[in-house]
Amino acid sequence: CHLRPQPRVRAGLRLRGLAHACVDISDGLLADLGHLCARSGVGAQLALAALPAMPRSAGISALQCLGWQLGGGDDYELCFTAAPQHRAAVVQAMEFAQVAATRIGQIVATPGVVVHDADGNPWQPPQRGYQHFVS
Repeated sequence: CHLRPQPRVRAGLRLRGLAHACVDISDGLLADLGHLCARSGVGAQLALAALPAMPRSAGISALQCLGWQLGGGDDYELCFTAAPQHRAAVVQAMEFAQVAATRIGQIVATPGVVVHDADGNPWQPPQRGYQHFVS
């Protein structure tokens, strides 16, 4: 919950030896995944349809919810990459840590983070996350 975020320490420890890279998304999923990809010299392709459902409050549009999921932060969730052959072990590790994990995309050679809608078209989110040191 955004009001009482829980650091995913157990999950992070269980990912040791499985994840190639891992970052908390305190600045927003797209911003922090973008940092991870830039430092690693790769890109990511994300699928909107793969994002876990987020409860909506009355008066909040689906677009606003997507914006919060992709660009919001301060929730201590983890974004990590792991090789396909480690999927079963990752699922087991997250179950042991009692943390839900969802595969939302894949790492690609082309730099940048691209979000795709249900039809596979690039989708531009309303925000990409918190940007430090931007004037």
